[in-house]
Amino acid sequence: MIKPWAVAMFALGVGMAGPAAAQLAQNSDAPVDITADELEVVNAQCLAVYRGGAEALQDTVRLRANVLKIYYKPGSGSARAGGGVGSSCGNELDRMEAQGDVYYVTPQQRVHGDAAVYQAESTTITITGDVVAARGQDVLKGSKLVINTKTGDAQMQSGAKGRNKSGRVRTVLYPKSQAAAPAAPR
Repeated sequence: MIKPWAVAMFALGVGMAGPAAAQLAQNSDAPVDITADELEVVNAQCLAVYRGGAEALQDTVRLRANVLKIYYKPGSGSARAGGGVGSSCGNELDRMEAQGDVYYVTPQQRVHGDAAVYQAESTTITITGDVVAARGQDVLKGSKLVINTKTGDAQMQSGAKGRNKSGRVRTVLYPKSQAAAPAAPR
């Protein structure tokens, strides 16, 4: 017997996005593996909502949040104007929206924020709220971090402007410790 949720997943194309559709990990064509406590599929909106410890993993990169919404592009030839019954969803990822206690973790960095949006077309993830990014001991703080997941380029922003204003972008860098070289003979 086919379960109703299985039919909904196949109708929406959940988890079937092609390798080029999502680029959470830099230069990876690995599939995106999504897990959570529960899944709700809303075909009229081409939407899959993962709740409860939701996590999207691609290669060695992880996007984790309380809620993860996955939006798919409408299928070719779909009459989706208004998203009514009978709308056809494709299997190509449009965007992911992460809400609540968001973590974006790569082998090089850890980023925490309140919300995030990954746009598949531009391969960017925008993390907002109280954003803290760490690489080793180095820490970067701000209110909005935009990362191009294809190139690794990033931009941190804050709402505060002007010297001595609270909430400006802040970076704390720790110099690498140099191994003590033996003293040269005289």
